[in-house]
Parts: sequence; structure tokens; C-alpha cells
Amino acid sequence: MVLNIKAGGPSALPSGAADMRTWRGLVSRGARSLREPCGRAQRGALSPPRLLREQWIRAKYERQEFTHPDKQEPYSAGYREGFLWKRGRDNGQFLSRKFVLTEREGSLKYFNRNDAKEPKAVMKIEHLNATFQPAKIGHPHGLQVTYLKDNSTRNIFVYHEDGKEIVDWFNALRAARFHYLQVAFPGASDADLVPKLSRNYLKEGYMEKTGPKQTEGFRKRWFTMDDRRLMYFKDPLDAFARGEVFIGSRESGYTVLDGLPPSTQGHHWPHGITIVTPERRFLLACETETEQRAWVEAFRKVVDRPMLPQEYAVEAHFKHKP
Repeated sequence: MVLNIKAGGPSALPSGAADMRTWRGLVSRGARSLREPCGRAQRGALSPPRLLREQWIRAKYERQEFTHPDKQEPYSAGYREGFLWKRGRDNGQFLSRKFVLTEREGSLKYFNRNDAKEPKAVMKIEHLNATFQPAKIGHPHGLQVTYLKDNSTRNIFVYHEDGKEIVDWFNALRAARFHYLQVAFPGASDADLVPKLSRNYLKEGYMEKTGPKQTEGFRKRWFTMDDRRLMYFKDPLDAFARGEVFIGSRESGYTVLDGLPPSTQGHHWPHGITIVTPERRFLLACETETEQRAWVEAFRKVVDRPMLPQEYAVEAHFKHKP
């Protein structure tokens, strides 16, 4: 059982949560992993979802998963198959879909029909992430799964009526990620790999934006900051982003400024942000000063962090996108 633990450590969990450090195998490693990638800019999202707190208690005291590793099989066996309610990309309806996770193939697949021989989509574990999004999805067991398709982010939104079932899926995805990372980075320690199992977004919310010529009007968009990828959507539940922006480091020519250039027109919201990249400036506007400060804090945390070698390759792809 893996808990989505955030800032504040064990105090954010029910009494006895400090015992999670003794969880065995992947379970104990995963418990620590989600402390690290969470930025303070999330503020209100720092406590673990109620679903995870409830399932942690049940896993420990009812099912005794922490002291009986054989009971961890539902999410540590390397293979999982079942049905989840998935939101349709075009019509927004949730329909039952078959999902298959295989560590051996390094993929998560889903099928549009029970008898379908070919999957509708194949998501590589290498680029997959899962995070609970009950408020966004409108269901207490809502899970957002993202992966890369043609190097652009694709979102799928799922839930299950049974809380244990969706948490088992979440843990199974993290277990598959751990297996992949062990193979991809054979010299890395568990402490190095655990923070990479899954991540929460640094910040999400509405802002206004304008286009590259900065002459068209500002439009309200939903923004998601996923590590160095800033994505914007027309709707929070869109499958694909309308656009993605790579946010590099200060040493590479990226910076974040309060406010907008004096000549800027067409924005309805008064609190501006200017993101400067080597190629262009991105002009954004927030509804409140509090939101502006939170976004600027999130952006600067990323800009102030030196880029990793593999992030330069991602940056190069963004520069050559059509």
C-alpha cells in the first residue's frame, strides 16, 4: 500500500503513520517517494487524499499488508487486469474499459471492447504518471494517468467505485515504474529511484494567455505545471494540451518576471506574469494576486533548479516542434 505523503511528514497522517517507514519492499519505498516532488505552491493540496488515508488504515490494521508481503500481491505481481470507468475523449462520458498492465512488456493498455484483440492505446511505463484528482474528475476515487504520445502529453481520467481497487491500480502502476527504473538505471539506489515512481503537479489552475505575436486578445486557459512542462488546456479534463512550454533553468536563459510589458493590452485579469525563454516571451495573467504569487513561486522553483542532462534533450525537442 503506497501513500501519497506530502509536506509535514507523518503528522499529516492518522496516528501510527510513522510505522509506514517499516513497510517492506516497494510498499515502504513508495511511501516516502511522494514527499519530494511536491512544491509548496500547491498549498491546499499538501495533505493526502481521504481515500489514501482510509486505505492506509485498512491495509495496515484490517488486511495486515505491512506484515504479510503475500497480501501485497494485487499490486506487486507484475501483471494486473481489470475494468475502470474511463472518460471519453470527445463526449466526456465515463464508460467501462478493460485495462491491462504488464511489467514484462513495460506497458499499460486499454481496450474499447471486451472482445477487442488490439488495444485502443498503449502507454509505455517509461513515460507514465498517475496522480489522484478527485476534485477535477468529480469522483472521490478519480485518478489521472498521463503518458507521452508523439512526445506530447496525453491525459486519461479514470475511477473505480471500489476505493481499494483504484488504490491497488495506483500502487501497481508505481510498482511497474519501479521495476522499469531498476532495469534502466542498474547502478541507482532505491533512494534515487523512489522519487521517480510518480509525481504530483507543481501547480494547476486558470490563467489568461495571449499568442506569440502578443496582438490577439487574452484567453482563459487551464494550466498545469508538470515538472518542466507547462501545459495549457481549454478545459481541465481535455485529453490533449492546446500547447506545451518547456521551462528550463536560469543558466539556460529562462526567467520569470512579475507583471506584463507596459504596452500589453487585451487582458481582463490584472495580475500579470512574463515567462522569458531563449525563443520568446509568454504573457500570462492571473485573477488574484495570491494566484500570481503562487504561480511565480512554482515557476521560479523550476527555473532556479539546474537542468539534468536528459532535460537538455527534451528542451531540444521543444525547440524543433513544428
